[in-house]
Amino acid sequence: MKQLEIFTSLFQIMLFVTALLVTAGVIFSRYKYIRRNIELGKSWKGEHNPAERLRLMILIAFGQKKMFARPFVGLMHFVIYAGFLLINIEILEIVIDGITGHHRIFAPLFGATIYQILIGFFELLALGVLTTCIIFLIRRNIVKVERFDKPEMKGWAHLDANLILIFEIVLMFFLFTMNATDSILQMRATDLVNNMDAAHYKVFENTPVRFLVSQALIPLYDGLTTTQLVLLERAAWWFHIVGIMGFAIYVTYSKHLHIFLAFPNVYFTRLQPKGEMNNMPSITKEVKITMGMEEPAADAGMEDEIPSFGAKDVTDLTWRNILDAYTCTQCGRCTDVCPANMTGKKLSPRKIVMNVRQRADEIGQRMDEMGEYYKPDDKMLYGDYVTKEELMACTSCNACVEACPVNINPLEPILEMRRYVAMEEADVPDAWKAMLTNVGNNGAPWAFAPTERFKWADEMKNQ
Repeated sequence: MKQLEIFTSLFQIMLFVTALLVTAGVIFSRYKYIRRNIELGKSWKGEHNPAERLRLMILIAFGQKKMFARPFVGLMHFVIYAGFLLINIEILEIVIDGITGHHRIFAPLFGATIYQILIGFFELLALGVLTTCIIFLIRRNIVKVERFDKPEMKGWAHLDANLILIFEIVLMFFLFTMNATDSILQMRATDLVNNMDAAHYKVFENTPVRFLVSQALIPLYDGLTTTQLVLLERAAWWFHIVGIMGFAIYVTYSKHLHIFLAFPNVYFTRLQPKGEMNNMPSITKEVKITMGMEEPAADAGMEDEIPSFGAKDVTDLTWRNILDAYTCTQCGRCTDVCPANMTGKKLSPRKIVMNVRQRADEIGQRMDEMGEYYKPDDKMLYGDYVTKEELMACTSCNACVEACPVNINPLEPILEMRRYVAMEEADVPDAWKAMLTNVGNNGAPWAFAPTERFKWADEMKNQ
């Protein structure tokens, strides 16, 4: 009997370590894939101010500051976020138990009182996560909050959000089942004469761990035999930890990738004033030469490559823009405050950011499939994913940038694609053409000469 127990324990350890290694391998592979896709973008170098970047990361990514612009939703999101961070301590214990074959290895290290407080706190957090996920499911599927019901949120985007919430609810159920059956087994382990099968669950001499929430489930399982309880506890333990491994892999395909990417995304926030457009070096140089502020280079006109203006595909954007896309939570706050979207225009800043990720994924998958024989396809971000009508509807007001809880900037790819439309295709509305002509000829959007610019002042004097 003893040899069978040792064999079973070793088999479980080997199985757990194998599952852990497979999970780590898949996640690392996904990390390389996502990083490669982000690096499809052009180089980007932000302002060197590590102290300010760290401050923003602590306040916005870690402290969830911008989420509390809507206090009720912000509080619910914080409960899930805090649960994700702090319950990981219990997950760490489960992982160590799985590798070593122990049961609740942290209990003797912390002592009965501290361990009891920690477990109670984790249980309350888990209950908060369970409750909040149910509320979020109701908001998405019964109440149908408007920003979750936009056209870009149909199909996979809608299913993805629901799957994540259901996943978390199931994980919490298995956690409570594991703890409830564990509690009964700990109590039975004090009677080692009649309950030798429960001996492995003995944590403290005569003080079983009391679970604040899971205690309510004890009447459901108290009538089971010790062998049945052990099987149920082990099944719940395995489903919970393997579920977490599966969740960690799934996140790399999901919108919930922001769990990890929010921190680097906020750290690499543009620090210059919002709305400040980046000048194109080639255009700036030509303007300075025209205005006599700079002498033409000796080899002017000998460039090997004619510079392109704006962005037609994701490879014309910066890696920072693509990082934004992979960080997007699809919460829709950007679209919710967009004045163009409010007035019925087709523009949705969230859709633009989602399109950037979709296009980057499409290129990445093609690169993996074709390997060394890779060649670009005939698709482009502008035209195949984003329409001219969407781009021209943008007012450049920066409302979407202000609203994003993880500092995503939807305006940048919109402006870069609009630059392409204006400077490469010369396909802007007639009103824009007139304005641009006036700026070029008169230095102002209005159709009168610079010499008449202050004529109104002279007229005012004469009145």
